[in-house]
Amino acid sequence: MSILRYILTIICLAITANTFSQNIPSDAVIPVEELSKYLKEDVKAEFNTKHISTSALAKYFRDKFSERYFYDWQNFKERFKIYISVYSSAEKEHVERALDHMAKYPADTKWQLPFNYKFGKPVDAYALRHLARQHKMVDIALYYHYDNKNKAYLSYFKEQLQSLNTAFHTGDYEKIEDGNGVYEAFRSGYRILNWLQIHNMFLGEADYNNTDQLTTIATLLQHGAHLYQRNQVFKSGNHQTRGLSALAMVAILLRDFKDSGQWYTHAMALLEEHLAKEINNDGFQFERTVHYHISDIGNYYYVYQLAKASNLKVSAYWESKLKSLFTTLIKIAYPDKSAPVLSDDTNIPWAEKNDISGVLTLGYLLFEDPEMGYFATDKVAPKMYWYLSESQLKLLSNIKEKKPSYTSLSFPTTGYYVLRDGYGKNDNMMMISAGLDNLKPDHQHGDILGVQAMANGNVILPNYQVRYYLKDLELFKNSLTKNVALVDDELQGKEYTSNKGGSGFGKFKQLPNPQVVSWFTDKDIDVFIGKHNGFNNINVDYSRQVVYLKKDFWVIKDNFKSKTPHTYKQVWQGHYTETHAPNLLRATFANGAGLDIYQLKKVDKVTRNGTRGKEWAIVSKNANTDFSFITLLFPFEAFDKRIDENNPNDNLKGWTITNNEVLKLSKQNTSIYFSTSNLKIDDNTIAFSSEVDVLVNLNKTNTVVRLLSENKVSGTILNNNSKKPFQLSPGNTIKLEKK
Repeated sequence: MSILRYILTIICLAITANTFSQNIPSDAVIPVEELSKYLKEDVKAEFNTKHISTSALAKYFRDKFSERYFYDWQNFKERFKIYISVYSSAEKEHVERALDHMAKYPADTKWQLPFNYKFGKPVDAYALRHLARQHKMVDIALYYHYDNKNKAYLSYFKEQLQSLNTAFHTGDYEKIEDGNGVYEAFRSGYRILNWLQIHNMFLGEADYNNTDQLTTIATLLQHGAHLYQRNQVFKSGNHQTRGLSALAMVAILLRDFKDSGQWYTHAMALLEEHLAKEINNDGFQFERTVHYHISDIGNYYYVYQLAKASNLKVSAYWESKLKSLFTTLIKIAYPDKSAPVLSDDTNIPWAEKNDISGVLTLGYLLFEDPEMGYFATDKVAPKMYWYLSESQLKLLSNIKEKKPSYTSLSFPTTGYYVLRDGYGKNDNMMMISAGLDNLKPDHQHGDILGVQAMANGNVILPNYQVRYYLKDLELFKNSLTKNVALVDDELQGKEYTSNKGGSGFGKFKQLPNPQVVSWFTDKDIDVFIGKHNGFNNINVDYSRQVVYLKKDFWVIKDNFKSKTPHTYKQVWQGHYTETHAPNLLRATFANGAGLDIYQLKKVDKVTRNGTRGKEWAIVSKNANTDFSFITLLFPFEAFDKRIDENNPNDNLKGWTITNNEVLKLSKQNTSIYFSTSNLKIDDNTIAFSSEVDVLVNLNKTNTVVRLLSENKVSGTILNNNSKKPFQLSPGNTIKLEKK
């Protein structure tokens, strides 16, 4: 080794050693009587004594929590009375969850598999992970207050915390490497969040004495040191984000200790890196789900709220990125103020939409944006009530709101496309999924180029929420439960595997790569053109065109090309009748509105299938090399507004279908031509080099021809004796000026 290289190695080792240098040990919980040794020197000086007693130190931190936590623990009694009144139905759930946890685990529980529940059945990996989060311990803490301060519940918390500390010291706990690590960043971070809440709830209780309080603080410090040591560099995903959020919270609330400054700086810097790398520049969380998007909001919300209350520095970039997370939910919201189901949304299995009112209420309380206020309610979710300041609680009684003005829009980095009329309760809205995260597609489903939609207050083309431990997770993650096109028996998701920890979560090793060919939107029409390589393994090329004729209906064209025959399919989610099948399917809803799925080209058959109370219809065209479905998705508000089964042109909201050599859909000055190679418009003849789909708008001064097909095309415009060549890319236009 050269001298220079030796010196550089020593410098690198020194930097690394300095990075990990901590006063607070990560491998042991500091004894209560030694805690004061780890205070900052200026904090020690405040006590004006060489020996800081346990009682003095505990009082000091009671005072600091009173100032620094989300609310003052001294007001807990009054706050709990409000909670009982506002969230009267919450008591039953808290009690059930508390009793469930205590029935399963002794206070002095084990933390390493294998071990059994109190009733003898083995604890599995999924349950252990939830034990490690300690979320039901919050219910036990609330049960203590519901049940006349029965000290058995307070003692249960203290003993379970101590059982983990004992297991940590003896090494009898699940390690991070095995997939179920009790101190893995996500679980450790979640536990810190919950234990901080419980600590604040118990600070005024005589049975939570000075030693108990300082034991919790010492435990939190060990957790902080462990998180700091094990999270020195960026690791993609919400697991590290949760851990860093907790580290920052500990650093803010316990900033009297020596290492807290570097913990805060480090946590905020890495969290900012997560914001930069995992909140796409279009404002969507990179895992492309509402569930994880909202979860990430929580991670940043807790830190931002505490930091602002303590006047600690938060960068403008940090703040703007956080705000964009809330704005994104407004942009994707359904007209009824809910949100579509996107991939691994898991809050309510089999639900067909997401409730976003609670999180946008939080957004309003942070930023007082009236567009967020439009979705807000006069109360937050029960869990989040405990993370609001007194001033924010007062804001809930006077929410200012403004209906959002967003129309159709895209999230080009994330790959979501929203086709929207507006936010009126009966407005139409569709969402197209056309993205695949290149870092962590674990939570994505087999729905590439899939759609879901709402009209007349109903989710007319649903997607479904999932739950990891359910045995049919793979089915609900894959293409049979999506509004997509398929070939033969091929599904989009390939090589599904469950995670090694055994919690039920599973992912696909392979999903199609989408390519957005074109996206166009204006006041009258939206056009999306995309393709994916999901059927390349059987030598089939596939593309999808979506045209939204605003206020009226959608046209979806699915194109398949192959040198050998295949069976081509469309999958539509919902409960459809086959009365007019296969070319017309109909679903109706409780308010009398419905959806007609009308095929403009002859198809062969429709089959229906379903499970868990969900159904889907599969429309098929058999044994073709090349074929295109051309499908009208026609929402109707009442019986007499449906497509007339016998005379479709009589009730198409003014549109007419003609098929004289070329299939055409037209209304007034707008026409869509399918698979045409020649157009005659006024004195112009447009000759295309191949068959194409085009949208034609006849205006007062010109005619605009827009290419709807997926491939570039060339051609000529013939006018009297002139001949003008052109080339046209997907989505682009040529204009013919009128004389």
